[in-house]
Amino acid sequence: MYTCLIADDHVVERDLIKLFLQKIPSLQLVAECANGLEAAAFLQKNQVDIVFSDVDMPGLLGTDLAKSLRTPPVFIFISSFPEYAAEGFNIDAIDFMSKPLRFDRFLKGVNKAVEYLELKKQLAGYATLQESGIVLEGIDQAPEDQGFFFIKDQKGYLKIKEEDVLYIESMGDFSKIHTLQQKTHLVLIGLKNLELQLNKQKFLRIHKQYIINLQHLIAVLHNGVVLSNNQEIPMSNSYKAAIQEQVVQKNLLKRF
Repeated sequence: MYTCLIADDHVVERDLIKLFLQKIPSLQLVAECANGLEAAAFLQKNQVDIVFSDVDMPGLLGTDLAKSLRTPPVFIFISSFPEYAAEGFNIDAIDFMSKPLRFDRFLKGVNKAVEYLELKKQLAGYATLQESGIVLEGIDQAPEDQGFFFIKDQKGYLKIKEEDVLYIESMGDFSKIHTLQQKTHLVLIGLKNLELQLNKQKFLRIHKQYIINLQHLIAVLHNGVVLSNNQEIPMSNSYKAAIQEQVVQKNLLKRF
């Protein structure tokens, strides 16, 4: 059972989230706050696993609420203003949802938060490995022409072929590598750091939460891309120019 807090200055929105939470047995609502200041006061005295927070609230923005906490819970932001998404992901929010909120989208965010919390529990048991020199956090890049890299896990080093990687998903301060074999690999390092280390000729950031493997790109849509497994990955406006310039325009057949 994971404990939850709702912070939103609109009672109708709070009631909707409460209704959704009642459908998920693994979550327990422990506090309902009408603004960020109320939420901050509660969180300073009580431990909560997941916070569902609006961003634009009187007194204290939801993003500032998360920044104000020394050890913040998992944050899921829910807002009518998608332009807040970038800042939300910059502070390692696990998800950002747009209003009006749908239950299927809400459940997807909850599942991601629960998965993250479960992973943290599992990884807590690996602390002794870090002391013995097997550091879990990190990715070692092979020379670019080798076509592979190594990741560190609890058993040692695992070789990942670049061609096997479909996309990489942010899990807050973790990242999850999704492969063609439908396997996932967790690395204890944020997406921004991974972006700096991966082969830039093959991997491209298209969203605050996603890096894709260009080898598996088969279509570029208005708000997303389609990969070779027919999965659609969202693309944010701030990254559209990069994919147009680096991928589409360089390879676009034109009339002369």
